[in-house]
Amino acid sequence: MTIPWLEFATLMLAFGINAVIPGADFAMVLRQSIAHDRRAALFTSAGIATSILVHGSYTLLGVGVIVGQSLLLFNILKWAGAAYLVYLAIAALRSPPPKPPVASELAVTRRGDMAAFALGFLTNLLNPKAVLFFLALFTSLVSAHTGGDVKVLYVLCMSIMLFAWFALVSVFFTTAWVREGFFRFGRWFNRVTGITFILLAVRVALAQQH
Repeated sequence: MTIPWLEFATLMLAFGINAVIPGADFAMVLRQSIAHDRRAALFTSAGIATSILVHGSYTLLGVGVIVGQSLLLFNILKWAGAAYLVYLAIAALRSPPPKPPVASELAVTRRGDMAAFALGFLTNLLNPKAVLFFLALFTSLVSAHTGGDVKVLYVLCMSIMLFAWFALVSVFFTTAWVREGFFRFGRWFNRVTGITFILLAVRVALAQQH
């Protein structure tokens, strides 16, 4: 396998810049960190990273082009994503104020690992902007002569990079002094995160094909 390192570095830089820009994924990991614990946040981060593998797979198979060019398919994905974010917003607004978990609550949280994983997976998967972003990345930065095995490696590296970033976010926001600061906000934390999800839903609903 011959890797075009300049192409690889350019692709990873573009993806990395987009990854650190706060969006639905960041808001979800932040909420999991404060409302639950580091374990939940890390499983949510793993779900987000795994979703990247799905986006990358259908992009390499050419399915992403079909979704990107089909107004019907794009709108179905767009409204599904917006509806999911509204659901998350309602759940956040109805949740009790975040507080430090006791041992029994922590045990219950650990039984919800797959639920936390699914939360992150769906948050990223149902984002129509992710479809367009992957199409733009691979059509503008990846040569048509790049081998399929190299492209698969690109996608794997993107997934690892995204997990590493959100793992760092999870660790930071589950640090004791950071969590204590958020706990002092009480219900305002739920209100702010709920409103954030609503605004993100509106942004997704207004997304257009390019």
